[in-house]
Amino acid sequence: MPHVEKHAPGSFCWIELGTTNQNAAKQFYTSLFGWTVNDFPMGPAEFYSMFQLDGRDVAAAYTLKPDIPAPPHWMIYIASENADDTSDRAAKAGAKVIHPPFDVMDVGRMCVIQDPTGAVFAVWQPKSHKGIGIQGDPGSLCWADLNTPDPARATKFYSDVFGWKLEPGESGYLHIRNGEEFIGGIPPAGPPNPQAPPHWLAYFAVSNCEESAAKAEQLGAGFYIRPIRTEKVGTFAVLKDPQRAAFALFTAL
Repeated sequence: MPHVEKHAPGSFCWIELGTTNQNAAKQFYTSLFGWTVNDFPMGPAEFYSMFQLDGRDVAAAYTLKPDIPAPPHWMIYIASENADDTSDRAAKAGAKVIHPPFDVMDVGRMCVIQDPTGAVFAVWQPKSHKGIGIQGDPGSLCWADLNTPDPARATKFYSDVFGWKLEPGESGYLHIRNGEEFIGGIPPAGPPNPQAPPHWLAYFAVSNCEESAAKAEQLGAGFYIRPIRTEKVGTFAVLKDPQRAAFALFTAL
């Protein structure tokens, strides 16, 4: 598997699951993706679960606290050389800084931001923890979509803050290019859906989308979109895990 030693600024460098049942989530994702898990104490009866593939970090999970007004979700982290500078740029570009930059022990510095259209993401300035160690192979992050009611506003914001280039594709889809690498996209805005506020959606690569989707369903997942094949691209599905966190599966042609 290709190993990632360093993430370029503006790339997706980490993903983190906030869930209401951490043990059940660990069982689901290790069964689905073949991940192993290491638990690190965070306090009395609290653990931060680090998922690994091929001995390298691919994701993490923690238990949402009752006072956190958020449903189970996957958080996308974007790499930065300086979290404080990125936070300042984001605020000037119209974002809400939910959590100002803070140190996470000696592993990195981060902040949590809500973009001007309502989607939430985190910024990661690495120290001892560089982020995802494998990317794009089965069982690892391969893509992320921003679902937003205002693609034009989002395009300006992320271009101003991270230097992304948004390139038009078919049917109004915008491809996100960070430097020379295509890392995600922005689908065209659909009808307003109060059950699906603006959000980032993480895509995990799998060898066979239909088979992995069927396995996920057997493990207790539900579907937002059952496997669909897109011409010249591949097959994808959008699911909700047993605790209702949304994620996507993708198999390239």
